[in-house]
Amino acid sequence: MADANLFSQSLALASLDEDLAEGLAGLARAMQLAANEVLFVAGDAGDSIYAVVEGSLKVAVISAEGSEQLLAILGPGHVVGEMALLDGEPRSATVQAIKATKVARIDKADFDRFADQNPAVYRHMLALVSKRLRQANDVLAARSFLPLPGRVAVALLQLGETFGKDLPDGRLLVHYKVSQADLAGMAGAARENVSRILNTWKRDGLISRISGYYCIENRDALARLKAM
Repeated sequence: MADANLFSQSLALASLDEDLAEGLAGLARAMQLAANEVLFVAGDAGDSIYAVVEGSLKVAVISAEGSEQLLAILGPGHVVGEMALLDGEPRSATVQAIKATKVARIDKADFDRFADQNPAVYRHMLALVSKRLRQANDVLAARSFLPLPGRVAVALLQLGETFGKDLPDGRLLVHYKVSQADLAGMAGAARENVSRILNTWKRDGLISRISGYYCIENRDALARLKAM
């Protein structure tokens, strides 16, 4: 299919041997999601892996009472669903399109056949899962031990890692129009409290806004808040 090669553009496959990345790409098929459409929910069978081609997805856990804890926002070039694909367990989180989004999907049966013939794919995916787990540990530690400014710093720096574009003088543009509500969801806090912190950081020169995007002006300062 014409869109199959888009899977190989995923950042998660960037360090994989080119022939293997192209082999995986040949197994992919494109899917289109409408804004707010759910890709899968926690508890669903882990029967596929997805790469974001266009648009964005949010990853969240939802309590029995219906409250949502936002874990991550993923954009083009990122993979989702790899953990359940590898361990055969149900999905651990709910993934939903934030806006109209195109993804490339590989079914588990096709992935397993290809990876069984090319064990380097398994090693690559295990490295990806390990990275995702480290990020999850950072979020958990932040919510357990950090005051709110540190939690907001963790969220903003993670978005910078996902969507960041380097600017002169060490600045980092978060090239995704994240809302204060999104940041509050990632930090596990009320939007009003997060808004006050962001306004303080703007006054102090830690962050700025450029054409509606957040720009991290002082990464070291945010990193120190993250480490507190």
